[in-house]
Amino acid sequence: MKNAPLSHVTATLLLPAFLVVTLGLAVLGAFQTRAQISETFARQTQIQQAQIALEELLRLQIDEENSLRGYSLTHDPFYVSEYRMAANEYDTTEDSIRQTVREQNLAGAQQMLANYTRFQQEWRTNVAAPLLSHPNEQLDALDKRNKLYSDYETRTVAAIREALASTNELLQHSTQMQLDRTSYVRAFWLLAFGLLAIFLNAYRSRLYRELEQERTTTEILQRVFRSESTPLPHCEVGSAYLSASSHLAVGGDVFDVYRLSDHLALILIADISGKGVDAAVLTAFIKFMIRAIALRLRDPSAILAEFNIAFSKAVGNPYLFVSMFVGILDTDTFRLEYASAGHDSAYLRRSEVVRQLAVTGPLLGVMEEPYGTEALELRRDDMLVLATDGLTEARDRGGRQLNDEGAMALIAQSGPHAQELADQLIAKVRKLGGNRLRDDLAILAVRVVDGTATDA
Repeated sequence: MKNAPLSHVTATLLLPAFLVVTLGLAVLGAFQTRAQISETFARQTQIQQAQIALEELLRLQIDEENSLRGYSLTHDPFYVSEYRMAANEYDTTEDSIRQTVREQNLAGAQQMLANYTRFQQEWRTNVAAPLLSHPNEQLDALDKRNKLYSDYETRTVAAIREALASTNELLQHSTQMQLDRTSYVRAFWLLAFGLLAIFLNAYRSRLYRELEQERTTTEILQRVFRSESTPLPHCEVGSAYLSASSHLAVGGDVFDVYRLSDHLALILIADISGKGVDAAVLTAFIKFMIRAIALRLRDPSAILAEFNIAFSKAVGNPYLFVSMFVGILDTDTFRLEYASAGHDSAYLRRSEVVRQLAVTGPLLGVMEEPYGTEALELRRDDMLVLATDGLTEARDRGGRQLNDEGAMALIAQSGPHAQELADQLIAKVRKLGGNRLRDDLAILAVRVVDGTATDA
C-alpha cells in the first residue's frame, strides 16, 4: 500500500509520455508519408513529361524526313535549314528523354532508346547524308532504306511508349496505395486520440486550404494583378507592393501605367474595400475596365463616372466600394489631368516640398455623383507619388498611425528616383511597424526627367 501513490504517479507520468511518444511517431509517419507521396508525384510528372517528349520526338523525326523529301523535289536550300533545325531539336529532346529513363532507372527503356538513337543516326548517315549531297541520285533506293529505318524506329518507339506507360501506371497505383494507407492511419488516430486527432486534422485541412488558395490565386491572377512599369518618354516609373497577409501574395490593391497613345499615358491606383481572393479578382476587372474606358474617353472624371456605373452593375455587392485615382499624363507637355474618387493618398513632390492632391469625388460603388477633374503642369524632377491606405494607416509599434503628415514626411525624405522612392517607402513602413503590416500597401511613383518649367 505504501507503493500505491508512487505507482499512481508513475502511471500518470507514463500515460502522457506514451501519448507524446505515440503522437510523435504519428506525426513523423505523416510527414514521411507526405514526403513519399510528393516523391511519387514528382516521378509521375517526370514520366509524363517524357511521354510528351517521346511524341515530340516522333514529330521531329517526321519533320526531318519531310524536309529531306522537300529538298529532293525542289532543291531549295530552305529545306536543308529546316532539316538541320529539326535534327537539333530532335537531339535535344532525345537527351531529355534519356536523362529521365536514366534517373527513373528504366533499364529496358534505356536500352530501347539507345537502339532508337542508333537507328536515327544510321538513317542520317545512310539516307539523309546522301540525299543532302546528291538529291537526284538513287532516290528509289534511298526511299526504301528510309522506310526500313522508319519501321524499325516506329516499333522501338512503341515499345518505349509502353514501358513509360507501364511505369506511370505503377506509380499511380503506388500513389493510390499510399493515399489509402494515409486514410487508414488517419482513421486510427481519430479513434485513438479523439479530440487531439480532430485538432490535428483541422489544422492540416486549414493549411491545405491556404496552400490551395494561394496556388489557385497565383495561377489565375499573377499575370493580371501585377502591373508592369511601362516606360514613359522623359519619365521614370517605379512601383512596389507589400501584402499584409503572410500566406497570400495578392490583395485588393491595384496600380497600372498604360500607354494610350504616343504621348498620352493612363496612370491608375485603386484600393478595394474587401480583402482576400474576392478582392484580388476585382483588381483584374478594375485594371482592364479602366484601360478600356480610357481608350475611348480622355477626361478622368468621365472615366470614373462610367466605371462607377459599370462597377455597381457588375459586382452587385453593396458592401464593396473602391477608392481610385485616375490620371492622364501628356508626356509632350507634361500636363497631368486627374480625378480622385475618395483616394486621398496622392501626392506631388516638388523639390523638398510634398503636397497632397485634392479628392475630386466620392468613393466608387457608393453613389452616382459627378466627379471633378484637376490639372497639374509638371516640372523637371517633379514626382507624382500614389499609394493605397496601407501607407497612411501604417502604425508604429506603439500603435500610433502615420497619417497624411507622416506619409508626406517619408516621401520628402526618400530618394530622388522613382523606383528608389517606392522601395524606400516599403522598407520604411515595414521598419515602422516591426515587419507587421495591418493593410496591403501599393506604391506607384512617376518622376519627370525632362519637363517644362511652368508653375503648377
